[in-house]
Amino acid sequence: MGSTAAQVGLLLVNAVAGFFLFIIVLRFLLQAVRADFYNPISQFVIKASNPVLIPLRKLIPGFGGYDVAALVLLLAVELVAIVLSLLIIDYSPLPVSNIAIWALLGSVGLFLKLYFWGILIMIVASWLAPQSQNPALLLLRQIVEPVMQPIRKMLPDMGGLDLSPIIIFLSIQVLEVILIGMARSSGAPGFIIGL
Repeated sequence: MGSTAAQVGLLLVNAVAGFFLFIIVLRFLLQAVRADFYNPISQFVIKASNPVLIPLRKLIPGFGGYDVAALVLLLAVELVAIVLSLLIIDYSPLPVSNIAIWALLGSVGLFLKLYFWGILIMIVASWLAPQSQNPALLLLRQIVEPVMQPIRKMLPDMGGLDLSPIIIFLSIQVLEVILIGMARSSGAPGFIIGL
């Protein structure tokens, strides 16, 4: 396949799969944090993921209040995206043993990226619109607060200054370096969604 056609193919696979993976990650987190399911964004996420997730839940039950079917779907979509991308660039032979590892690393990376950008958006919004009732900001707050709250409790009182985002950002960066190192050592190509 020509270089330009391969780049267009990779772009399309990454765009479509990336969007759906983001929806699946949000769906898992919405249930994990018991977010407001009447929020319009939550409703969109539910309607976008239900056609695939509801049949999968009949085969894979939840565990401990977590949507295991959503995690399986996340890995499956990541696997399909990787295989399609490898086929587009005519990567042969397909490293079947490594593809599952790459999908797992990419899936973990998606959660890290969502938290990184979610917390960054919350910080900026707290400066620009601290009392905003925007549905997206309310939902983000519900998703990131369970991660920030325990760290906030461990830190000494800083007189109204919240340093928990800095600690979370550092932790995310360390985890991303570890993930990327693991991906490189397993020979992962540079187009894995989430890395």
